[in-house]
Amino acid sequence: MTKKNRTMALGAFLPAPGHHLAAWRHPESHPQGGLEFDYYRRLALAAERGMFDLMFLSDGAGVRTAYKDADELSRQGRMVHFEPITLLSALATHTSHLGLVATASTSYNEPFNIARKFSSLDFLSNGRAGWNVVTSATDAEAKNFNLERQAPHADRYARAREFMEVVTGLWDSWEDDAFQFDKDSGRFFDPEKLHILNHQGEHFQVRGPLNLARSPQGQPVIVQAGSSPDGKDFAAHWAEVVFTVQQNLEAAQEFYRDVKQRAQDAGREPDQLKVLPGVFTVVGETHDEAEEKYQQLQSLVDPVVGLGMLSYQLGMVDLTGHDLDGPLPEMPAIEGSTGKQNVIVQHARENNLTIRELYLSIAAGRGHRFLLGTPVEIADQLEEWFVAGAADGFNVMPDMLPRGLDDFADLVVPELQRRGLVRTAYEGTTLRENLGLHRPAHRH
Repeated sequence: MTKKNRTMALGAFLPAPGHHLAAWRHPESHPQGGLEFDYYRRLALAAERGMFDLMFLSDGAGVRTAYKDADELSRQGRMVHFEPITLLSALATHTSHLGLVATASTSYNEPFNIARKFSSLDFLSNGRAGWNVVTSATDAEAKNFNLERQAPHADRYARAREFMEVVTGLWDSWEDDAFQFDKDSGRFFDPEKLHILNHQGEHFQVRGPLNLARSPQGQPVIVQAGSSPDGKDFAAHWAEVVFTVQQNLEAAQEFYRDVKQRAQDAGREPDQLKVLPGVFTVVGETHDEAEEKYQQLQSLVDPVVGLGMLSYQLGMVDLTGHDLDGPLPEMPAIEGSTGKQNVIVQHARENNLTIRELYLSIAAGRGHRFLLGTPVEIADQLEEWFVAGAADGFNVMPDMLPRGLDDFADLVVPELQRRGLVRTAYEGTTLRENLGLHRPAHRH
């Protein structure tokens, strides 16, 4: 099934307790929510009520922060949360249509385990699983896996490309109708429909087959975020949903055209790759109410944490010793997220921001587009990008949870529905059907 009319795809990016750096300090927040299943269940049901295509959980293989001492670390508000595949497997039994997308790294996992876990989630959710593919980008994570520092950027992507070949090959271990379960003949499966991978590569030697049948979607939906040349090339070949950081319409249009053209050059249908820029949202029934909500959160930003967060977002660049009320210094070359660093630096230069102003400006969306206002004002801005060829939808990043998600689902979504831009009922039962993505044919 595919969508007959083009409507916005909506992702709900849901870190506890929200996206604003100081969300956990807000009087209405639930800072311990990252350790409570009922909290996430409430969020998932709110996203499904709001007709979102998917909920998305980011993850890292460790505490990813550039803290200098224990005092700074103790001030962080998003330190602990469940392993996402485990959590989404539990949420699958409480939701019916919402896509369930988890992050897992190609740098610190093995292809067989990833193939099996996401295929299992696809079965448990009746076809609603998605994998956000990351290469991991911090030395802090590397130190949890017998390494002193992360691999170079190009090496991480080389491993990731081979990783994808193995995982997708394992997902095609069995044809759709391989299992017969014929009690009379005694034949459990058709051996002609079993395919042994026998992969021998630079990074992996994996025989297969996967000890699980082909999953309901054929394979889980592949999600990816990355704006570097390597990231866009990876997206063009593998991704079906792309999360991206874009601050202005022209840059978003250029990214959209670029990654779609790359997909076409790779032999894919461009509309089978959905581009969803991140949008940090603060919603109020009036503009003044939204501004008041935002300023309350801004007043709670701890300067120590703000500077540490900025250092992390720039790729672990140490800003110690620089005047907070002076300009951002020239950035060194990094092995981390070069695309995000470029967006943040450009934002600082174009707006002549000091380091202090910069960390306050990205305390909300970490460099993503910032939308504040009434439901009509926010819908206007989303519609502009959607119609102008800058997005197929949006990865919504509520300021704080659960309030911010409720505000978007109950106030903004009805306005978008009134304009015919968001569904009023789910089109299908699988994530692929609701996104308008094809079910991949078996490759053998």
